[in-house]
Amino acid sequence: MLRRTLIAMLVLASAAMSPIRAADDALSNGDVPGGLEPTPVRAVIELFTSQGCSSCPPADALLKKLSEDPTIIALSMPVDYWDYLGWKDTFATPRNTERQRGYAKARGDGAIYTPQAVINGTVHVNGSSRSDIDAAIEATARKDKGPHVPVRVWQERNTLNIATAPAAQGETVREATIWLGVVQQSGSVAIKKGENAGEAITYTNIVKDLTPIGLWKGQAMRIQIPRGAVMQADTQKFVVLMQEGRAGPIIGAAWANLW
Repeated sequence: MLRRTLIAMLVLASAAMSPIRAADDALSNGDVPGGLEPTPVRAVIELFTSQGCSSCPPADALLKKLSEDPTIIALSMPVDYWDYLGWKDTFATPRNTERQRGYAKARGDGAIYTPQAVINGTVHVNGSSRSDIDAAIEATARKDKGPHVPVRVWQERNTLNIATAPAAQGETVREATIWLGVVQQSGSVAIKKGENAGEAITYTNIVKDLTPIGLWKGQAMRIQIPRGAVMQADTQKFVVLMQEGRAGPIIGAAWANLW
């Protein structure tokens, strides 16, 4: 639903997607409408998980702990390829599975498994290992390897506003996809079949949909989308990711509440 709605809204949004001085000024001066000044993001963690995976609950619990760090955007990306084991994942979407496969193809290693944590769009590790995740954050958070392009998101009169900074002077610019995702902050599931039968598992920051809404080519940008275009049942947040290509390094990220 989000994907179709946003496609329909792109004519409206495109008028606000061209480079504009206002976005540059707001980001350079820290003057964001609504007084929003988010904490800088040092890592985006995407956990590819499944309700049908017996190895995943420890990773799901760890993601909740990681989400408490304000400098980390920790996202659950439930996949559907374990559904054949007897339990259909109630949060999984084929697009999450497609995204995980896209990462494997971009890296060239073909590694697709659960629980798999992808850090800043580049490194993958066992999603149950705190030490491996911390090491991957450290390795990818160095200058120009982790999120480093300032992004601001805020709401104003039922409109979602997204502003990006221009590339730093002298920086090599690679075209980046701007993704908009809607996020359910928490969801508990009583699993009745499959490998986790009898377990009640809580999931954190569940991505319900992730849709490309623009392309960044080094310019300051401002995108405006009606809030009604992204509202879904049980969702409380929206997340914005700037990613080289469609499955490369994440160079900018931010999120905000929908309510």
